[in-house]
Amino acid sequence: MLAQTYADVFRPAERTHARLYNTTLVLGGSVFIALMSQLAIRLPFTPVPITGQTFAVLLIGLLYGSRMGALTVLTYLAEGLAGLPVFANGAAGLAYAMGPTGGYLIGFVAAAYVVGLLAERGWHKRILTTLLALLIADGLIFFFGITYLSTFTGLESAFHLGLLPFIPGNLLKIALVAFLLPAGWKGIQRNR
Repeated sequence: MLAQTYADVFRPAERTHARLYNTTLVLGGSVFIALMSQLAIRLPFTPVPITGQTFAVLLIGLLYGSRMGALTVLTYLAEGLAGLPVFANGAAGLAYAMGPTGGYLIGFVAAAYVVGLLAERGWHKRILTTLLALLIADGLIFFFGITYLSTFTGLESAFHLGLLPFIPGNLLKIALVAFLLPAGWKGIQRNR
């Protein structure tokens, strides 16, 4: 049996209301990712900015589950490809998505799906398993990001430009989510 995600706990039972709820979560989540994308710091030595996207994607995957988490990220990507300025620093369009950071964008979809899948198996209810789920999903983002970035820079440079500068910040984001979500579950269980 699959564990409930946060989204499942609050989903209305009536089908029409549940569809509206799901649509609202997906659209709201895509806006949240877009807003977190604007928290961006350009580093002079790399084409990859420091952003809040990773935090948003991992959080949404854990909160929504695999399918809705991935759908939310795909909606965000569709918004950016359609020309809305939702990518880091207000960027948009196919040219940006095909640029050096494009692999990270694809990695976001995989990460949201995988961390959501692990949440559906109850990994989001304890700090240690939440932390492990987030590390796995973050690893997917870097795998896709570095692999694609290496087509522009070469593999060794991709590690130096697209991974090493981001490890401390990502560990901080992961720790924040890993401690907040299990605590939220305890609050939900007390109020049931």
